[in-house]
Amino acid sequence: MPRTAVISGGGTGIGYAVAERFVAAGDRVVITGRREDVLRASAEQLGDGAAYIAADLREPEGGRRVADFLTDQYGGVDIVAACAGGNIELQEPERSEEGLEGASWTWTENLRLNVMTAVHLVEAVKPVVADGGRILLFSSIAAYRGSGTGSYGASKAALHPYAIDLSAQLGSRGVTVNAIAPGYIEATEFFADRMTEQRRQTVIAQTHDKRAGTPADVAELAFWLAEPGAGHVTAQIVQVNGGALPGR
Repeated sequence: MPRTAVISGGGTGIGYAVAERFVAAGDRVVITGRREDVLRASAEQLGDGAAYIAADLREPEGGRRVADFLTDQYGGVDIVAACAGGNIELQEPERSEEGLEGASWTWTENLRLNVMTAVHLVEAVKPVVADGGRILLFSSIAAYRGSGTGSYGASKAALHPYAIDLSAQLGSRGVTVNAIAPGYIEATEFFADRMTEQRRQTVIAQTHDKRAGTPADVAELAFWLAEPGAGHVTAQIVQVNGGALPGR
């Protein structure tokens, strides 16, 4: 029986790869994000099993919009993949400022991008997540080893206790909650044009398998965690980084 999955940030990169993997398995997917034109094109590319709804999950109303859509169209949801996020310092470098005001803006925006997008989606749809459902949060290797100024890594690390607490809240219903923490993943919009070849070779050299990660690597892990056979795997932070950060 096909399941229904909602995937934030599903128009591009890791989110799109996750959506593609579920569609390939015969599941229904709803992708959501802020850019309706991107979502429309991605849903068309994904095919008949895909729908989309534009919503700004940085705000509570975005979560309500998605929850209402899922309830009206499908009666609820089986899988929630909160892939939306990013590093505001890479997305809008021209707005970064020096001093206290700059730090305040950067931290606030990264928390909105990476924490509140997940919280607004999950808390809005939590009442309509099916028993035995799956919730996936998306962290980063930066949560373990920092991100330069701290705000991006800290915002991703905040998802770890959230996953644990959600798992405790929902475990009696058979709902699992896990966070996936990727390392360097190519073919996404994350770095924009700021990844130099020297930096790329440095992060690849840190892996044990000596290659960059791909969105498909993350999507396969997400799909496995959503399978019935992973029903006893919950409250975990699962890394996918080619061994770039072992033993943490």
